[in-house]
Amino acid sequence: MKNLEPKEVWGYFDEILKIPRLSKHEERIIEYLRHFAAEHQLEFSIDQSGNCLIKKPAAKGYEDRETVILQSHVDMVGEKLMHVEHDFMRDPIKAVIKDGWVTAEGTTLGADDGIGIAASLAILESENIEHGPLECLFTVDEETGMTGAFGIEEGFMEGKILLNLDSEDEGEIFIGCAGGIDTIARLKKDMVQVPEGSTALMLTIQGLQGGHSGDEIHKGFGNAIKIMNRCLWNLDKEFDIRVASIQGGKLRNAIPREATAVITCLPGDEKMIRDRIRTFGEIITRELKSIEPGFELSTQENDLPELCFAKTFQSRLIQVLYACPHGVIAWSQDIEGLVETSTNLAVIHEIENGYIEIITSQRSSSESAKKDISDRLEALFLLAGSEVRHSDGYPGWNPDMNSPIRKISEHIYKNLFGKEPEVKAIHAGLECGLFLTKYPDLDMISFGPTIKGAHTPDERINIESVSKFWLFLLELMKQVPLRN
Repeated sequence: MKNLEPKEVWGYFDEILKIPRLSKHEERIIEYLRHFAAEHQLEFSIDQSGNCLIKKPAAKGYEDRETVILQSHVDMVGEKLMHVEHDFMRDPIKAVIKDGWVTAEGTTLGADDGIGIAASLAILESENIEHGPLECLFTVDEETGMTGAFGIEEGFMEGKILLNLDSEDEGEIFIGCAGGIDTIARLKKDMVQVPEGSTALMLTIQGLQGGHSGDEIHKGFGNAIKIMNRCLWNLDKEFDIRVASIQGGKLRNAIPREATAVITCLPGDEKMIRDRIRTFGEIITRELKSIEPGFELSTQENDLPELCFAKTFQSRLIQVLYACPHGVIAWSQDIEGLVETSTNLAVIHEIENGYIEIITSQRSSSESAKKDISDRLEALFLLAGSEVRHSDGYPGWNPDMNSPIRKISEHIYKNLFGKEPEVKAIHAGLECGLFLTKYPDLDMISFGPTIKGAHTPDERINIESVSKFWLFLLELMKQVPLRN
């Protein structure tokens, strides 16, 4: 990978792949950044939340420019295929080059936002790049709650222009994003003995695309939890099945791509149940044939569990999952093609003390609409007898159509590549809105190379787009305005 261009960016990206950096476990990447700063005799600081700042003086002749903040987040999402052996706390990411893309072997790649880190480090190391005073901000825990951006301290940075390097579509410049909040329900399990003489089956859904719950929520990808629950709903109405366990999804900000459930049934019903599951799988295959060609629903024998859900509890759980909304709730009335509000049924799993936890994530560019959809989820879960809580949430970033750096960036992009960039807002969450709460005078844009399948084992980054991203970034650094 070090032979790819631009070599300086890919070289650092290759190093970053070797460093475990799951959200909330960023100690090793922080130590790497500390060592990097010391090695290159650059000023390094860290705040109470763990955010790191590396400062570099201006290149000769650029001392009178505005200070620019290059911002990326150091954590990554850890997702893998069910059959892949990988410990995200210890193992390096195994990257491969395929058909013009860099991807990983059965895991997330971490290009989100490893490529932003790599670009920042390449600029910090270089003695030839033209730029004004520079601050590189590396935030922690972006993927699981943006706690780094929440906790950033006033006065930690001095720059007035911030370039967020965490977008995933080359040729697009983002000037706004959605805010978000999580709604989490906990249901106390009611377990009983499995009826005598029962047999057990495990149902497995895999092969779905998954995807980023912001960028890709509108694409109609299958939700493994919703599909699994729909199957259980149909079986429960026709047969005397008992659900012993159900789980699906792993991350609040990813559309769940896999799910499993263990059910028990009377031996005389097993063949008919298998037939119904096979028929159901064929129905889903037809429904999703154009968008989910890899969908697979399989059934296999399972060891008989001792306990299963009591019938009343089972009905409540299946009903609440069926009624739980997932996908686009509303489209923007101001920006064509932009999702305004959405919700993602992200995770269901069993936790300690005998509870089942359901994690959902809501996004909206409207604060009132975000509150409304999260309140709707709360009402639904309360009807099912759940304990409900919300995360702190994070604000959106309202577009500033008069942004000076936006105007400069549009001009640069057109001159470099002979076409206008797309200037738009994004339904995904960016840390920019949170920065504005502490630094209200920041002038910001967000951009990056093309990354597909973020937050899934299909994550991949387009090689050619990295070159264009790099050229654009370098030219933008050269044309930063003079200090007022």
